Amino acid sequence: MLIGNRLRKLRELRNYTQEYVAKALNMTATGYGKIERDESEVSFQKLRKIAEILDIQLEDILNFNENMVFNVKNRQGAAENEIPGTNPGLADSEKRLYEQIIEQLKQENTYLKTIIDRLQLK
Repeated sequence: MLIGNRLRKLRELRNYTQEYVAKALNMTATGYGKIERDESEVSFQKLRKIAEILDIQLEDILNFNENMVFNVKNRQGAAENEIPGTNPGLADSEKRLYEQIIEQLKQENTYLKTIIDRLQLK
């Protein structure tokens, strides 16, 4: 699959228009369309910027294979596309667990700093 076709598929998976991506790149939609049709060369810097706009890694563009796209159900039951390796978000229970772990680590850190301070005073 050519790079332009990969860019088009990835953009469509994000439900972004060519106009949106083009505006973020400070170029015309026609110019961006030429990139997607492989009628225009795309620089490495521009590829990095496109990856940033699509909220993916540059490697995801280079290694993208449309056979790796799955339809998943969102919370409302509608099907959405998901690219393996990307994080669509954590469940609320996972977020709470991480927040608890972070808070516990902060408390432990404070305690250890107190011990270090006391040892330095001796």
